[in-house]
Amino acid sequence: MTKLFQFKEFSVNQDKTAMKIGTDGVLLGAWSSLEAFPDSILDIGSGTGVLSLMMAQRSDAMTIDAVEVDENAYEQTVENFENSDWGDRLYCYNATFQEFAKEIAEEEETYDLIISNPPFYTDDYQSDDIARNKARFTSSLTFEDLLFGVSRILSENGSFSVIIPFKEEKEFVDIATKNNLFLNKVCHVRGNPISEIKRSLLTFSFRQNELVNEDLIIEVERHQYTEAYINLTRDFYLKM
Repeated sequence: MTKLFQFKEFSVNQDKTAMKIGTDGVLLGAWSSLEAFPDSILDIGSGTGVLSLMMAQRSDAMTIDAVEVDENAYEQTVENFENSDWGDRLYCYNATFQEFAKEIAEEEETYDLIISNPPFYTDDYQSDDIARNKARFTSSLTFEDLLFGVSRILSENGSFSVIIPFKEEKEFVDIATKNNLFLNKVCHVRGNPISEIKRSLLTFSFRQNELVNEDLIIEVERHQYTEAYINLTRDFYLKM
């Protein structure tokens, strides 16, 4: 049985990767700002490659790179890139982000936009699925390593956008600040009007700008999506 996920302008195979297409990745790919018209974009921990594909659909960036440590996920990303209309602009590296960032920094190269839907269960609990653990636990890429690496390879006027659990927001922002990355924009995501804040969409840069605060509610009730969520994702989901 195929695990193909069909978007409006591309499709994503996800049979080889532990982390399937989910709301978090699509939210980040749709929400991340492209108003500065980045020439080069990096997707950290590509999984299926969906974030990179969304960036290719939304932008004219000539360089859209991805880095993925898990070999199966890396192969999946490459396959999805090759099957898209934008294969000439998309490239995936099979490496840890720590290794990748070190090499890019040594070559004095930078990216105008960096995006990541990072591993984030910091709790002690881990499942028996090693690939899923690697994809979803911070032991494979800590917030410290992520933000240190980003600070080394983000261009001077570039931005970094990420989605994390709301409960991790303060710690993440504190670590970012230590790496001279300042929070410019935040969007707090709730599943429905009465649920607690579940996710934080965050954008950082080396500039200390006035903070832009946003809120997003996904559903009014089960499968009845809010206008804001529909407007954000309508270019991607088939039924929006």
